[in-house]
Amino acid sequence: MQFTQPHRAKILIGLLVLLSGLSFTTQATPKPKVIIFDVNETLLDLETMRSSIGAALDGKSELTTLWFSTMLHHSLVTTVTGDYHDFGKIGVAALLMVAQNNGIAITPEEALTAIKTPLLSLPPHPDVKSGLSKLQSLGYKIVSLTNSSNQGVKTQFANAGLTEYFEERLSIEDIKIYKPDLRSYAWAIEKLGIEPQEALMVAAHGWDVAGAKAAGLQTAFIARPGKALYPLAPTPDYIVKDLTELVEILK
Repeated sequence: MQFTQPHRAKILIGLLVLLSGLSFTTQATPKPKVIIFDVNETLLDLETMRSSIGAALDGKSELTTLWFSTMLHHSLVTTVTGDYHDFGKIGVAALLMVAQNNGIAITPEEALTAIKTPLLSLPPHPDVKSGLSKLQSLGYKIVSLTNSSNQGVKTQFANAGLTEYFEERLSIEDIKIYKPDLRSYAWAIEKLGIEPQEALMVAAHGWDVAGAKAAGLQTAFIARPGKALYPLAPTPDYIVKDLTELVEILK
């Protein structure tokens, strides 16, 4: 595969920005009418799950990242096969798979216990509440779009103290099509009654901003520690290290 000179330049700029920790916008992007947030890892800190997942995996907390990526991978399997399963059930199945592949004995009940309580009580990242409050004061409509269930994200927001910042909570549970399938973003846009380019999707996942960008939305990538962009996808409109930087750009 050969990249054009402009494409190579965009990839290089994006990588340099991530390495330098500076905020970046690819062009003079119009202000969005609605800001759509991903939830897990974007707003809520998954790091606190390391202890519970690690305990279930014989103390191997480094396998937490593999568990989460395995869960995401198989959520897409359910989408392309049309065999929908709740995100929580996929999470349990993914943990059983990671355990089996690493020679660790674990029961479905133990896997559920390791996931459910900590996942529902994840704390927000330090920049989240102040950032959301400032976006509210600037007049932006703030909504969430998650692969988690409706009840799951409702509980997560209540436990994290985030409920008051969101006008709507959208879950793919209603259509049974997981992000980053383009249909999930199109459904959200239709629900919100806006055009794709009038929405800004904010996520700490390269796959999520890639999907939203392909669906015609504006995108912002929050470069949380350990998160990277997918180099073959179009560059997001904004690349920032945290929500505080995004707020400064959107003022």
